[in-house]
Parts: sequence; C-alpha cells; structure tokens
Amino acid sequence: MVDSIVINKVIGFIKKESVLSAAILLAFISAFFVRPDKKYLEYIDYRTILILFSLMVVMEGYKKIGVFGFIAEKMLIQSNNITYIVFVLVSLCFFFSMVITNDVALITFVPFTFTVLSKLDKNTGEYLFIPVVILQTVAANLGSMLTPIGNPQNLYLYGVSGMTWGEFLALMAPYSIMGFCLLMISITVLCRNQGRAQLEHRLINSGTTIEKNKLIIYSVMFALCILSVVRAADYRVVGLIIGVMILVIDRDVLKRIDYSLLGTFVFFFIFVGNVGRIEWFYSRLSKLVDGSEILISVLLSQFISNVPAALLLSDFTDNVGKLIVGLDIAGFGTIIASMASLISFRQVARENNNIKWKYLLRFSVFNLVVLATMLLVCYVI
Repeated sequence: MVDSIVINKVIGFIKKESVLSAAILLAFISAFFVRPDKKYLEYIDYRTILILFSLMVVMEGYKKIGVFGFIAEKMLIQSNNITYIVFVLVSLCFFFSMVITNDVALITFVPFTFTVLSKLDKNTGEYLFIPVVILQTVAANLGSMLTPIGNPQNLYLYGVSGMTWGEFLALMAPYSIMGFCLLMISITVLCRNQGRAQLEHRLINSGTTIEKNKLIIYSVMFALCILSVVRAADYRVVGLIIGVMILVIDRDVLKRIDYSLLGTFVFFFIFVGNVGRIEWFYSRLSKLVDGSEILISVLLSQFISNVPAALLLSDFTDNVGKLIVGLDIAGFGTIIASMASLISFRQVARENNNIKWKYLLRFSVFNLVVLATMLLVCYVI
C-alpha cells in the first residue's frame, strides 16, 4: 500500500515536471561515467541561477500586487472593437515578455484572456478562444527573444557570450520585428469579419488599485536585476539584497517561485559538465555542432525544448551568437520546443479539456509556419 502511494507520487511528479525529471535522469546517468567530485560544484553557473531567481521574485511580486492586470484593464477600456481587443491581448504578451519573461507573460495574460472572451457573445468568444491563445503564445516567444532577460536561455547565453545589451538587441531585432508583422497580419485575417463587441464595464473598469509602496520597492528591485544582468552590479550582492527585501515585505512571494525551472538548470549543468569530461562524446558532439549551430539547435529543441538545448550546446561551440539565434527560433515548432508553450496548453486544458487536442493541432500547424518564416529570415540575413 505504501509502495503504491510512493509510486503514484513519483509518476505524478514525472508527469507534472517532465523536463526537470529528464534533467535529473540525465545527470544521474552521467554520474556513472564521471563520478561525483569537487568539480561538480564548478559546473553550475551561479550567476544565471541567482539572476533568474531574483527576476522571478520581482515578477511574482508585480503579479501579486496586480500590476499587469491593471495595465491590461486600462488598455482595454479604450475600445470595444474586436480587432483592437485581440491586438491588445496579443501585444500584452509580446511586449511584456521582453521584460517579465515569456513564462510569466503567459501565466499572467492567458487567464485574463479567458475572462475577456467570456464577456463577448458566445459565438465570438468560442471563435476567438483557440486562435487568440495560440497568437499570445507565439507573441510571448517572439517578444522574449529580443532581450537578454526575455527567457531563461537568453539570460544564460547572454552571460556566456560577453555581448553588450545593444549587441544582443541588434542580433535579435530582425526576428522580433518580422514576427510582430506576422502577428499583425494574422490578427487582421482572424478579425476581418468580427466588427464590434460589448464588453461588460465591470471587466474593464474594475477599480483595481495597486499598493504604491510595494510598486516602488519592486521597481527598485527590478532595476537592481537589470544592473546585475548588464554587469553594472555584482549579481551576488543584488541577490542578497532582493532576498532580504522580499523576506521583509512579503515572504509569501517565495512560495510562488518556479523552483522546478531552477532545478532543471542545476541538473542540466551537472549533465553538461559531465559530458564535457567524457572525451570521446565531447569531441564528436563538438564536430557535429560546429558550423551547424542553428540547424542543430532547432532540431534538438523540438524534442527536449530550447532551455535544456541551450545548456547542452553552449559548451560545444564558440559561436554563441548563432546559438542564440538558433535556440530562440527553435522555440517554435512542437509544443515542447519552448517550455512557455506548455504553460498555455495546460491553461487551455484546465479551462476546457474538450478542445485541448484541437488546440494542439492548430498550434502545431501555426508554429511550423512561424518556424519556417524565422528560418527564412535567418537565411536572408
């Protein structure tokens, strides 16, 4: 009886945290080839882990005090045109993902979208439900690729590359701009015959207020995070300051952190570190990756997602710029190519489990179109 309970809990954990489970398994297997020693501690990029944790704290704090919902409401109160409503819902994910990460943008704005669509007439709401969430997911991945803090792999690779913030923006701007144009075309086609809608006043003018003192504190914390990302402040000092501040003002935020993502990083760092010490494997993978960073990034990410792929491939090439481009483009395609895409899928399934496979099919088709477009832009550049 006890054994069955434990087994069920393990199975449940694996289903819920599949990427983390894979990272643990790979690290465990690699330990048979390279026995644990002091070098294991050197594998971990503590800068990435601490900055990511600090950003998570700030974003969860912003979300808890209602900053993002407040902004969304103020934007929607301007119009009841369907095209405008969809534009706002999609643009929120695109632009906010640049600074709050694609994961947080989708966790915040997809549920908000469910609320907005439920206030439209039934036929319009049902017609828009799947395509709008798909567009939001794509928008979050397109927007997040522009900045070093937009997604976890960018944060890590930015630290590895030694690029300046401006160099990073210049590298990724063509892809985000082209992606935004594709989103606008898609919205126009989607809403071409929809006209206007009557949103309930209580939805778009709910009187939401934000605690100004906490808003100021979280904004100071966010500024510190940015300083640590651009190396203008020591990430360890910033991490310590933010840790102390959150314990003082609202320690409940610490319960909301995605520790599984941090754990995924740690175990993949161990796996990659061990692989680097297996000479025959390292030499073969280096030859495979060298000169084919974009193609390998795209193919590998379709099966293990782009964050683990970034941790794995970064040790096998000196051309980090191509790796950044490849891994950001690689977020499109399959549902697991980007962990952020799984967030939307889970939220759709919770909201209406009957349409999850229909959503998955349409998501996959549209994402393949986006992937092909991004690869074409890459080829032209």
